[in-house]
Amino acid sequence: MGAAAARHGLTLRDHIVLSALHKTQGLTQIELGQALGVDKTTMVAELDRLEKAGLIRREVDPRDRRARIPALTDAGDRRREKIAVDAAAAEEAAVQNIDPASLTSLRTVLHAIITTADDPGSCI
Repeated sequence: MGAAAARHGLTLRDHIVLSALHKTQGLTQIELGQALGVDKTTMVAELDRLEKAGLIRREVDPRDRRARIPALTDAGDRRREKIAVDAAAAEEAAVQNIDPASLTSLRTVLHAIITTADDPGSCI
């Protein structure tokens, strides 16, 4: 995934944030950081970079005018989609010689580990 992001001029962290904005719209910057396990200083710096690159915009939260809600721009969504397509192709190539039942088992075990961890940690 990191290589796919790099081919499109972004970091893995950039792509994770863009993907999170695509999947969970309407979160404030703080809520987004909490969802990703990232402190607010790091989250704001990341959003500043993405906004400067024209990939996101921030709007005032109608519930609290002090808060900002980041959202993808059209350019940000296009870039996110290109990276997702490249990453999916790379994943498919990486597992092409593994039988489907083994992949299903692997994904089930990994999901169980992640969902039962006391501290799953930051994804970025």
